Amino acid sequence: MYFLGFDLGSSSVKACLIHADSGAVAASAFYPEREMTIAAPKPGFAEQQPEMWWENACLASQAVIKTAGISPEEVGAIGISYQMHGLVVVDKDMNVLRPSIIWCDSRAVEVGNKAMDSLGEEYVLPHLLNSPGNFTASKLGWVKQNEPEVYAKVHKFMLPGDYLAARMTGEIVTTPSGLSEGIFWDFVNERPADFLFDYFGFDQEILPAVLPTFAEQGKVSASAAAELGLSAGIPVTYRAGDQPNNAFSLNVLEPGEVAATAGTSGVVYGVSDQIKFDPKSRVNTFLHVNPIAKSSRYGVLLCVNGTGSLNGWLRNSLFQGNISYPEMNALAAKAPVGSDGLFCLPFGNGAERMLENQDPGSTFKGLQFSRHGLNHYTRASQEGIVFALYYGMEIMETVGVSLKNIRAGEANMFLSPVFRETFANVSGATVELYNTDGAQGAARAAGFGLGYYKTRQEAFVGLTALRTIEPDASVTEATKEAYGNWKLALEKSL
Repeated sequence: MYFLGFDLGSSSVKACLIHADSGAVAASAFYPEREMTIAAPKPGFAEQQPEMWWENACLASQAVIKTAGISPEEVGAIGISYQMHGLVVVDKDMNVLRPSIIWCDSRAVEVGNKAMDSLGEEYVLPHLLNSPGNFTASKLGWVKQNEPEVYAKVHKFMLPGDYLAARMTGEIVTTPSGLSEGIFWDFVNERPADFLFDYFGFDQEILPAVLPTFAEQGKVSASAAAELGLSAGIPVTYRAGDQPNNAFSLNVLEPGEVAATAGTSGVVYGVSDQIKFDPKSRVNTFLHVNPIAKSSRYGVLLCVNGTGSLNGWLRNSLFQGNISYPEMNALAAKAPVGSDGLFCLPFGNGAERMLENQDPGSTFKGLQFSRHGLNHYTRASQEGIVFALYYGMEIMETVGVSLKNIRAGEANMFLSPVFRETFANVSGATVELYNTDGAQGAARAAGFGLGYYKTRQEAFVGLTALRTIEPDASVTEATKEAYGNWKLALEKSL
């Protein structure tokens, strides 16, 4: 038997097929080969067409079945990971009513801020653990306020992964972990947040049915199976936002364990068994995904929006697409620690929660024409991303997250020696890189949801640490000094 995992990102949809017993990857694929389009009809807006997600999920599914050379009947269960905080609204026939407002869209900031002020942070924070801010609930509030003709047709709202699963099964459902990341979950009463629905005037009928994160959530329909290249009747047994799922994929399930990722966005995610929150909502607490814990686990999440997107902008704009990412990584290594005084503030992908929903844009500071070249720009960008992450990690430590050991997949920005070494040197943490990704994690989680796996040991057979990076004492001081200068530049810009 095999398990099939999907990872719906904002750049592509990846599928991974793993062997249930050995944990070995039988095949993986992602579509499209070039990044999916993100539309920005107005400054601060970011939208995608959900149909594009479905089309690429179908292509990726067909590819892994063909590459693995297996029969579709051998797939035992499906798991889904997805880009967090997005909004999809559909009518009673499951027609999408407008493009999805995705995670990096900033339009709902003021909607969320007004909700926080009206409801009172002394009530909101203990119940939601976060300000409504720029999350899914506020995005739905924005639609209700600004597109009443669209809202009037809404039968259900969904997160991106809920939509992908609904296309597979025909059933519209969600999970407590999904609702918590959308800021729809009341942690005090352990149910959807009625008071927030009342504040925004949302009809309770638009809330999907709520099922456990690890459980059967529907079966693949005959029509969807034909498009996916699968067999009808395969159960969907797991769904989670990409960051809780990334932590799961790295076997980060218990308090004190920390995961990181640096794809389109950069994230550090620590697990706790205590309900704690940042009073300013600069880092965010959600329900974590743990199929074996007897009590709830919570994920404290730090996000920097413009991570891989900054690297992609450099490649496509500064280098005109005439250089590969490995070549960029080699170029960055030719500049010294601190990029000879050139600093990059990597905030060019919408409002940043870490900066209290400010949107300062991305800038380079300290440029000297006689000293700096493309190697300095490249290193300054990578260092700037790491420094931004560490700026948020300092906030995470104030809510009790330990950052002594951090796990990540050996992928994306962590493929760069400069990036991963700077990460270890500025944080003082040991960084462990593993042979996994979000689609593989979703496939393993599907095995838990099916009941096939009972323990961590069973589920994570085959997960291997490929590389360990320890802080380098010879450059730690220089790295921390560069961070101090970067932090001063950031705070002056705000």
